[in-house]
Amino acid sequence: MAECSRPGQIPSPTHVGMKKTNNPNPVLHPSRPGGVRLATSSGVTVLHVDDDPNDTALLEAARRKAEIEFRLENVSDGDQAMAYLNGSGPYENRARHPWPTLVLLDLKMPRATGFEILRWIRNRPDCTELPVVVLSGSELQEDIRQAYSMGANSYLVKPLGFEALVQLVRNITSVWLAPRPRRLSIVPPAHRIESRWRLGGDQALSE
Repeated sequence: MAECSRPGQIPSPTHVGMKKTNNPNPVLHPSRPGGVRLATSSGVTVLHVDDDPNDTALLEAARRKAEIEFRLENVSDGDQAMAYLNGSGPYENRARHPWPTLVLLDLKMPRATGFEILRWIRNRPDCTELPVVVLSGSELQEDIRQAYSMGANSYLVKPLGFEALVQLVRNITSVWLAPRPRRLSIVPPAHRIESRWRLGGDQALSE
C-alpha cells in the first residue's frame, strides 16, 4: 500500500498497477487504538485548483462520505488561483474566501499550467509554508519529477473509483490537515499512486 508523503519522511517506493482492484490507500480507523482522528476544524480551507467542476463535486462528495469537516474552495484556472491567493478581485473578502490550509493542484488547465501556478506559489514569500499537493491524472515520470523539483510537497494520481477517492481524502486529511505541529519540507519523488480518477458521477454524488 502507498500513503501520502509526510513532511520529513521518505516512504519506500511503491508501485500500484493501473489494473489492480485493491485500494492503493491505507484504511484509517479513527476509533481504534492508535488510529488517526480525521475530524478537522470547520475553519480549515482546501483550495482545489482544477478546471473540471465534476472533479470538485466528487471531492466534496468524498469528503462528506468520509465525514470530514473542511471547506473546499475551487478555482478553475491559473488566473483565478493567483487572484484567490492574492486576495484580489472576487476573492478579496477573506471571510468568504479564507486563506487555504492546503492547495490541491491539477496540472493540465487553461491559461496557466499547474507547473506555472506551482512556480508562482513558491516564488511568493507568504506561501513558503503553504502545502501544495499535486492531484493529477498524469502518471508521467517527467511530470512527477518536475512537480517535486518545483516545490510540490506530494504528488498523487487521481484514483479509480469513489471508495478509493474517499480513502485518498482521509489520507490527505491525516497528513496535511490534522491539527498537529510540524515543520514542512519538500519530499522527493520516492513514491507514486498509479490510478485514475474515472468515477461514476451519479453514483458517487448520491453516496
